[in-house]
Amino acid sequence: MIERPYDGCGKCLLGVRRLSRMKLATSSPERQREDVLTVAESVGGHIIGWADDWEVSGATDPMTRPKLGPWLRDERGPYDGLVAAAVDRLGRNVVDCLNTGYKMRDEGKLLVTYGHDGAWDLDDQVDENRFTMEAWGAQMELRAIQRRNRSATQKMRAAGRPKGKPSYGFQYIRTVMGGKIDHVALHPQASTVIRTVARRILADPENITPSSEAARLSRAGERSPADHLAVMYGKPAGGHPWQPTSLKNILLSEAALGYLMHQGKPVIDQDGNPVRLCEGLWERPTHEALKKALIPRRTPWIGRRTNRDYLLTELALCGQCHNRLYTQTSLDQPPRYVCTARNKGWLSAKGCRPAPLIRAHLLDAYVEEWFLQRFGDGMIFETVYDEGNGVAERMAELRASRERLRADREAGLFDAPDDAAWFREKYRAMGNELAELALEPERTAGMVRRPTGETVQDRWDKAFDVQARKEILMDFGVRVTLYPKAAPVRWVAGLVHGPERDPAGVA
Repeated sequence: MIERPYDGCGKCLLGVRRLSRMKLATSSPERQREDVLTVAESVGGHIIGWADDWEVSGATDPMTRPKLGPWLRDERGPYDGLVAAAVDRLGRNVVDCLNTGYKMRDEGKLLVTYGHDGAWDLDDQVDENRFTMEAWGAQMELRAIQRRNRSATQKMRAAGRPKGKPSYGFQYIRTVMGGKIDHVALHPQASTVIRTVARRILADPENITPSSEAARLSRAGERSPADHLAVMYGKPAGGHPWQPTSLKNILLSEAALGYLMHQGKPVIDQDGNPVRLCEGLWERPTHEALKKALIPRRTPWIGRRTNRDYLLTELALCGQCHNRLYTQTSLDQPPRYVCTARNKGWLSAKGCRPAPLIRAHLLDAYVEEWFLQRFGDGMIFETVYDEGNGVAERMAELRASRERLRADREAGLFDAPDDAAWFREKYRAMGNELAELALEPERTAGMVRRPTGETVQDRWDKAFDVQARKEILMDFGVRVTLYPKAAPVRWVAGLVHGPERDPAGVA
């Protein structure tokens, strides 16, 4: 069977393959390919391309499938028909299959599947009925699969066991490869990554945001949640960057507390408490602190989010008009910092003449030398969130559980004698635990400072890129003011003058 480009022969067919779950042991892609090539050759056609939708459910409308959809929407060029290994590879819904079939018929294109002699003729009642019956069979099989999955999910949830994909930061442990989940544990790398993000945000919520952390993790080469999950299950990473929204969702989800989740909420056990699968990434006090820290707000500096390789963008200001400096690049000149406010017609820069300008690498070197001379030997202290002993949060959680029980009682769910006795026992147990917690001395949560054991020079040397070093400057509040050469002040870094020197390259 020959695969060649579209040549207008009338038999240029598109091969359609689909698989809901890709596993290393599966041979379905190869078998589907053989079937498609065989049946295409039987009708005298040849394959001009492949619409391979892997990891795509059969319930997905063919028009919206990632690979097949663009062809059906006529976005990928001309073709003379579709050829698939079976009707259920087109879809597992009668309506979707018929819509695709009738689209091919109305456009005068071929529709071919393995196991059917020749192309489907939906104007013929026999072919139309057979095609409909095969689509109906595929739909019934899908419904049976969905029913089994729902039943299995309900049983697993009732037993307090996880099903589905693990939340970021966690992993499933199986005693036998491919066997059932034995228990849940923290993933060594992912848990460290997300805990670091939470610590950084809690230490400086005004400047460090999910957006800046997403940019930092992408620059550092940390796998995004989607890529991390793919690699964990033996699949290739797709190279997806970190997204601020998904990072924020991970930080705010109660799954981070180690709870078994269903539809975004913790599963409650018979005692009225959330089912815990393993130790959490952090405890309830940190979760509540993150909820407060991640309230949407306007941040004063957005330089942490950029991926440009410039050390002083948004940190360097013009000494004449006090507007920020921008970078300029050209084919015959290296990058330079320059004030462009007057050229843009800003009223605040009306008298900015001459505008300061300096080559970027020179100013970067001046600032780096000054900063390390002044602060390089200093010991770095970090501000971290101390969860306290969590007495108040545990009491709040118990009160919430007791309120749920009381609401269910008032709704008539515990009217039977056995149920009423169970309710009284659980309600009394929660009350006793609340009384015991009330006697414990409370250590309130809050921010504390502690030494990290490294100097500023150490952290500067270990920074993995220019943006990481820029964040160090921002953490120290460094601002650089650049003056033109004719000004009495040569250059200022931070709040104090740097060493006197002739800054070559300043205009």
